[in-house]
Amino acid sequence: MHVNEEIARQVADSLLQIKAIQLNKLVPFQWASGWYSPIYCDNRKSLSYPKVRTFIRQKFVETIQENFGQVDVIAGVATGGIPQGALIAQELELPFIYVRSSSKGHGLKNQVEGVVEAGQRVVVIEDLISTGMSGLKAVDALREKGCHVAGMVAIFTYGFEIAKKNFQEQQCPLYTLSDYNHLIEEALKQGYINEEDVDSLKKWRTHPDTWGVTV
Repeated sequence: MHVNEEIARQVADSLLQIKAIQLNKLVPFQWASGWYSPIYCDNRKSLSYPKVRTFIRQKFVETIQENFGQVDVIAGVATGGIPQGALIAQELELPFIYVRSSSKGHGLKNQVEGVVEAGQRVVVIEDLISTGMSGLKAVDALREKGCHVAGMVAIFTYGFEIAKKNFQEQQCPLYTLSDYNHLIEEALKQGYINEEDVDSLKKWRTHPDTWGVTV
């Protein structure tokens, strides 16, 4: 996983300012996976703030240009990666497609929506990385169509070890605009949390599957 220090701080600050990221150690959030978490990240909120939306789009574009070279198609992962991916594709003047979590059960039963051809070089866009499995399912679907997936770019990652392992095994480079460590640093600096909270938040990131049991 790759992250630019300055961009990571700026994105973390922006997400905190618009309350896209909420921290609550005392009343944890429950994820769809069943895990309990002291943090909830809703990057979709960035779309409602033009300045933040533009900043994130620009940093996505810079990251793609600096790290992936020639790209033929931008692919968004449903659902959070769709609006971000469309904005990026527009900026880069590239075709846009999106990838469902599974093939739809009617019509053409597509999993990949849009026009893409075997051999084309694709960058995948995701809004959030937890274990990475939803994004990597999209990577698999694109590879099955004969695409060359250059890598993935996301707004935010929790930095779980399981995610690092999953991306390494799939040989898919991952670049994120910000991450959990920079979020904690910015949250502490701005007074969203205090020093006593930091240890608990770090422990959660190490053992997210059992953290909620003891809260």
